[in-house]
Amino acid sequence: MIRTPIGEAICGALRACDPRTKVMATRKVCRDWRLGRHDFRIDGAMPETPGRPETPELLAPRHMPRRGRGQSLNGRIALFHALAHIEFVAIDLALDMAGRFGAEMGRQFVSDFLSVAADEAMHFALIDRHLRGLGSHYGALPAHGGLWDAAHDTRHDVAARLAIVPMVLEARGLDVTPATLARVKSAGDNTGARILKRILDDEIRHVRFGTMHFDALCKRRGIEPEKHWKMLVNRHFRGAVKPPFNDSARQAAGLSRSYYAEGC
Repeated sequence: MIRTPIGEAICGALRACDPRTKVMATRKVCRDWRLGRHDFRIDGAMPETPGRPETPELLAPRHMPRRGRGQSLNGRIALFHALAHIEFVAIDLALDMAGRFGAEMGRQFVSDFLSVAADEAMHFALIDRHLRGLGSHYGALPAHGGLWDAAHDTRHDVAARLAIVPMVLEARGLDVTPATLARVKSAGDNTGARILKRILDDEIRHVRFGTMHFDALCKRRGIEPEKHWKMLVNRHFRGAVKPPFNDSARQAAGLSRSYYAEGC
């Protein structure tokens, strides 16, 4: 059997534009890698911009409409549409992490972030199905156009990518998701609440992968992890890392307060 290089397979999933096609391609890449059907070869460059569907319309953050607190039907549709877009972009972030830096970081790194990509694909599919149950669908509303910026800005340094994507952006999800889950549940949307609980549980593992590989990389480079993380966040993150923090979830993900307690 001729085995496709894993880099080529990741590129194919990244270039997929249709959401369902991207989800299915991502699941296939991850399953085939797990079953040993791909060679560990990453020869070509990853695309600078992944494939995107024609909708949703992507807007600058300052032009995004306020979506409320997610308790009315329209508010919940807006909330889950925003979450669907976050998860859709997260598929590409995880695929790009594995494909762009896998040759440098090794097989386990590829395995870990392909498993993240599979989770994000599943999250997107769950949310999109829930949106349809609410009478809407992904693409029906505008979406945040800046979510890929973190990947573009850190494309030359795996340490910077790990510091910003799993250890800031996904860690922020650990902070805000419990309150969102509670509001959705209080609105009587038990299906939506179960989806958010599943996402929260999975994101702890995703942040753990990021923190683990960041710590190991810093040790190999002879760099103190917490100081280097703060420097990278100051350089690459457009904003501030500020409370409230979900300390228990962050601790479960291996992200101790020594990283973020004093801010950046």
